[in-house]
Amino acid sequence: MTLSMFTSPASGAGINPLLEPSKAPFQTIPFNMVTPANYEEAIIEGIRQQNQEIEEIVSEQSAPTFENTIVALDRSGNLLNVATLTLSNVEHAVGDTVLMNIMAKITPMLSEHSANIMLNQKLWERVKNVYDNRTQRQDLTPEDQRLISETYLNFIESGASLSGDKREKYKKLVKELSDLSLKYAQNITNGMKDPSRRLWLKANQLGGLPESIIAAAREEAKEALEAEGREDNGDSYLFTVFAPSYGPFMKYSSERDLREKLYRLYGSRNIGGEFDNVQLLKDIANIRLEMANMLGFDNFAQYQLQRTMVKTPEAVWKFLENLKDAYTPAMKAEVNEIEEFAKQTEGSDFKLMPWDYSYWSDQLKNSKYAFSDEDMKPYFELNHTINGVFGLANKLYGYKFKENKNIPVYHPDVKAYEVYDGKRMIGILYADFYYRAGKAPGAWMTEFRPEYKDDNGDKTLPIISIVCNFSKPVGKEPVLLTPGEVETFLHEFGHALHGLSADTKYASLSGTNVYHDFVELFSQFNENYMTQKQFLDSFAKHYKTGKPMPQELIDKFVRASQYAAAYSCLRQLGFGYLDMAYHTIEQPIRASADIEEFEKNAQNPVRIFDVVEGCMTSPSFGHIFSGGYAAGYYGYKWAEMLDADAFAAFKQNGIFDQKTAKKFQKMLRSGGTVDPMELYIEFRGQEPTVNALLERDGIR
Repeated sequence: MTLSMFTSPASGAGINPLLEPSKAPFQTIPFNMVTPANYEEAIIEGIRQQNQEIEEIVSEQSAPTFENTIVALDRSGNLLNVATLTLSNVEHAVGDTVLMNIMAKITPMLSEHSANIMLNQKLWERVKNVYDNRTQRQDLTPEDQRLISETYLNFIESGASLSGDKREKYKKLVKELSDLSLKYAQNITNGMKDPSRRLWLKANQLGGLPESIIAAAREEAKEALEAEGREDNGDSYLFTVFAPSYGPFMKYSSERDLREKLYRLYGSRNIGGEFDNVQLLKDIANIRLEMANMLGFDNFAQYQLQRTMVKTPEAVWKFLENLKDAYTPAMKAEVNEIEEFAKQTEGSDFKLMPWDYSYWSDQLKNSKYAFSDEDMKPYFELNHTINGVFGLANKLYGYKFKENKNIPVYHPDVKAYEVYDGKRMIGILYADFYYRAGKAPGAWMTEFRPEYKDDNGDKTLPIISIVCNFSKPVGKEPVLLTPGEVETFLHEFGHALHGLSADTKYASLSGTNVYHDFVELFSQFNENYMTQKQFLDSFAKHYKTGKPMPQELIDKFVRASQYAAAYSCLRQLGFGYLDMAYHTIEQPIRASADIEEFEKNAQNPVRIFDVVEGCMTSPSFGHIFSGGYAAGYYGYKWAEMLDADAFAAFKQNGIFDQKTAKKFQKMLRSGGTVDPMELYIEFRGQEPTVNALLERDGIR
């Protein structure tokens, strides 16, 4: 097995570990030697190297061929790709200001570089020539043909077919859009850290909160006070808008006025002030519209949905509307039941508001099912859960994970694992589980290096990471995860398996480089195992008694999950409607436009609660304005349909059935080498339907 090697830096360049062949195990990133300045230097050198590689392609005297044009292009820019992935991944996971500044400086260069490649007339002519003559090559494999088509479409969608002033205009828009998206994302991160987004409480204001949440808030307060040089009187507790703090507080706090206060702090992020995103999101939406118009589309969604399973905006709207019609009656019944239940305590004039939903739905869930997330937490000790989740990949696909402490990592919290399929090593996995100040909120999977093969069939190992924001241990107490956190872990691990399983020839078609409404299938599929006792018995044992989780508790969890399913669906549809509203505009949003009114109108068809003045989703909706899900947020619900339909096959044949798992694994390995609908039909025998989803959610 050979691994990719970086070429030497340009003459006169200083020693930089990112520019030398890595001496770390499996040529992983030598984080123990890398300084922030190394990233910038490596990226600049990577741009230079790829420019040289592109020049060699366009200067080729012989006629354009698949090998000397398409493959050469796919294999160019290796140093740049890895250096850029590494910087962006570390910056996101660490939140270091120096790295953020470097990212801000480098991003315009990267945008310009990418545009220069995609708008290189000579390169475009060679790509088009190969595409136009692709049927004359009988020796090309389906994967080769797929690479030709996808490369051609990349150029078309990047404006390569434009000419003259339009080309330069398009190039300028690409750069501007990249700059705006980066600024928008960094505003979200900085806005979360803003001290004004914190809620300081005393011991007499902690009603309803579990001891573990109180202990974490106390620790958060001590760290903040120490960092600010303030005296700690022992009676300070700090809650923030970060998920590990915000979510539990909204669910468990019995203090309604404090829930409202924290909700408003969360919902008003990035509206006004230093980290305002309102004008940025208008500019982003308008630039996307202008780019789509230049390429002959009425709106950005038409442009964006060409290479998806659904294909058109009309199909997305139809899908969303079908879900709305199916789930709305159940959602209204759910919310009405919660409100009536709360009135028994709050009084007959009580009106359920968004800051009440988590608390009172949890109270009703406990009343109806005698269930609380806290009941399951003792069974989800983090180390056991890691073994269990990794074990799922072993049961389904035979994968094994071996920690390697000699592999350098970017933060002491991170663990590195070698991943094996039998005796064959298939990749490296970084696992970064704990919350820390500055780390971006939420959870995600990404790659530091994609998988691909050279002409001899030798494989470059993928380097994949999963990042979460679980609470850190307090003293000697173990980390106990909520059911939601375990689902998050399973979800991101599914993405990681997609990257680790990659078995393709070309990097651009490897792993998660698939249509965006297909990519969530593998993550959400894993979540189905949360309700399967056969799986849970492999690791979910009480951290004190060692007893397995009882079936009764699992059944309560299923019933409680079904109860909230309609609300959860409508909430997701609200995001989907908002996304499509921004990306089906056919006239620019005016600078003076009221985004609060725009958002209200977009979400009215699936609105659950009255609008809360001063609170919006749009200014912090990173998924669509900086996260790659523009005109694609529907993909989460689409993937739920896919994963429910796919898991139905396992339920029919056995949840660890090897024959079914082997067919599913083929989709994992194939990356973007085959149209996803073709892959899915081969696996399932038919196109997906919503039937299994409606049954799983208790709607049908």
